[in-house]
Parts: sequence; C-alpha cells; structure tokens
Amino acid sequence: MVDDDPASVPETMATYLRLRGLEPSPRGKRRRRRRDDDDENQPFTPGRDPKGIGDALADLTRQAGWNSQLAREDLVLQWAEVAGEETARHASPVALADGLLTVQCDSTAWAKNLQLMRGAIVTELMSRFPDAGVDNVRFIGPDVPSWKWGPRAVPGRGPRDTYG
Repeated sequence: MVDDDPASVPETMATYLRLRGLEPSPRGKRRRRRRDDDDENQPFTPGRDPKGIGDALADLTRQAGWNSQLAREDLVLQWAEVAGEETARHASPVALADGLLTVQCDSTAWAKNLQLMRGAIVTELMSRFPDAGVDNVRFIGPDVPSWKWGPRAVPGRGPRDTYG
C-alpha cells in the first residue's frame, strides 16, 4: 500500500507512519539511540557498587517488617546498658505492649526509685530504640501472691491474725 515515492503517500498517512515509527526519520533515530543507552550498564552510576551483608540484611528486615520486633529484642538484650549494671541486677523488662514497657523490680523500693527516674529512662529508650515503639515505662514490684485478686476475692481486709 505504501509506495517508495514519498510524493504518492498522502500527508496524513505519512504523518501516521512517522508517528507509529514505521518510517525512519532523523528525529526518531536520535530518540531511539537515547533509549538504547541504559544507565544501569554504565560504570560509576548509582546502584552499581556491591552492597555489604549488613546493608542486604537491613533491606531484608525492612521489607519483611521485622524492624520493630528486632528493636524490641535489642531493647531486652541491651537493658543493662540502658538502665545501668546495678539497676539491671534488680530490674528486668517483662512485657512490652501498646507502647508500655513493664519492668519488674526486686523490691518496691527499687520500683519507686526507678519510677522517679522514668523520664530519663524513657528518653534513653526512645533515642536508642526508636523502632521499638516505647512511649512509657511501668515499674512493678516483686511478684508475690495477693489475697485481693482472683475469681473468689471478697472485699474487705482479708485474712489477718485469725489462726489462733
């Protein structure tokens, strides 16, 4: 249908063929040449250097959504560095839910002292482990049995010196 003589092809058809890339034009060659030059095959371009294993693992954990879980694990493992050696001997993290870190202490005295230092501890935790999501810290005393909690608890003072 297309003759070799450009004068025999209507102008609209020639424009159509040029736009479809069927007829070479000097402008099209330039554009095609530019497309063939691929940046990722050129040396010294961004992204061409090999990554270290740490960078590859960081990308993997970010893509899998593990950053917050790993930050929580790091918080528990590095509690002694955050709180200090002496404090870590008497207090340890037991739970982290909804931004609240629960720390159990050996005694109520340690719990009260750490409660007074809560602002500094929360600031340290937020700066070291931003992905852990710690907003607040709760310090509790030792785990001792309580007479006031449970399914059969009754209001009142509970058992005292009634054994004899």
